[in-house]
Amino acid sequence: MKGKVLVVDDSATLRASVNYTLKEAGFETINAVNGADGLEKLNQAMKDGENIGMIISDINMPIMDGITFIHEVKKTPFKYTPILVLTTESQEEMKMKGKKAGASGWLVKPFKPEQLVYVTKKFMR
Repeated sequence: MKGKVLVVDDSATLRASVNYTLKEAGFETINAVNGADGLEKLNQAMKDGENIGMIISDINMPIMDGITFIHEVKKTPFKYTPILVLTTESQEEMKMKGKKAGASGWLVKPFKPEQLVYVTKKFMR
């Protein structure tokens, strides 16, 4: 196992279902409620010497949205950590913004648990 998965989403329900899915597959997770909280969690992980192997982020969140969050992550020591966008957004234009910001992948909600586990395993090896 190469580190934990940081889950950044303002929906408690979605965080719970992502956590459940990933824990069932043997992954450990850390949760954040928006991009700003996500950056704080990354800073804390760095201080604690924890390895974050992957980030899963929503796009539409209060305080700091997912695209801004991805841009900010790319300025940190976690810049090479794969970022999977998990969102209701499916427009090509938004996907391009995510890709340009540095997202490694894009899944549209509602997600299929086996699909999320597959992508996580692919990114985390």
